[in-house]
Amino acid sequence: MFLDYADLVSRKALLLFLSVGTIWGTPYFFIAIAIEDFQTPSIVFLRVLLGALILMPIAISRGMIRATLKAWPAVLAFAVLEMVGPWFLITEAERTISSSLAGLLITTVPFIAAFLVGLLGDKSAWHPLTILGLVVGFAGVLALVGIDVFSGDLVLTPVLMMLAAAVGYAIAPIIANRMPSEVPTLGVIAVSLTMVTLIYAPFAALSLPEDIAAQPSLEAWTSVVILGAVCSALAFVIFFAVIREIGPARASLITYVNLAVAVVLGVFFLGEQLTTGVFVGLPLVVAGSYLASRRRQAFVRKKLRKDQEIPETL
Repeated sequence: MFLDYADLVSRKALLLFLSVGTIWGTPYFFIAIAIEDFQTPSIVFLRVLLGALILMPIAISRGMIRATLKAWPAVLAFAVLEMVGPWFLITEAERTISSSLAGLLITTVPFIAAFLVGLLGDKSAWHPLTILGLVVGFAGVLALVGIDVFSGDLVLTPVLMMLAAAVGYAIAPIIANRMPSEVPTLGVIAVSLTMVTLIYAPFAALSLPEDIAAQPSLEAWTSVVILGAVCSALAFVIFFAVIREIGPARASLITYVNLAVAVVLGVFFLGEQLTTGVFVGLPLVVAGSYLASRRRQAFVRKKLRKDQEIPETL
């Protein structure tokens, strides 16, 4: 609906895009199930541990670790911004807000990413329609938060937690995209998951024994396994392929697919209701993100000719 075929470059890119978008629409649903029986540090720890156990042996067998560790500061920054912070914030926020609302708030990622790549030199970010998108999207967030807080349907703190997670999600792909080409993708994912596992291990040591002693349900265990194996290990491999195909800014548009999947699962399987703020804010957030994330090559060429005096023949 929001993506031109030409923008996505190829059928491969489109398939990858839709695959990871669908997969990353499910974590909100599985988190909502897991938090019934697990504390937040336990959920994040088990998720990254399983992902690391799946991908690290593969990365080691392919000799990727040494090359990856040469870029360890960037890998650590990616891990912190993509997993350490956001996964805690999202999981904790879902104890108060619905999974569908969590998915909606994450759709702010594209216009945050568009603003950031503009600051980093992408001239298309300063196209009038891009700026309009940033304004419209921000207005949508204000409408969502303001209406539901005023009506008593929403607590502000979890909303701020989700928006903080969105900032992390916007910055992390930019970092990943700027890593040296010799740093292997699979190595980055495997090492990142391992780093996050080590970071969360002390906190999980306090919460996990208590959670296990309480005998979590089969549904909760299944949710954690899916979060680790599918939503972490598999999804990150696909997402990095998407970034290579279409860049980090447009890759962030997967949040539209995320939202659709999260809303369907939340409404039909968790009995969640859509609030007035969601109905008002959703169109504004989606429209703003779409406008802010569009690539405008003609505008870029015009700016380059003006700023750098590139001949018209170029």
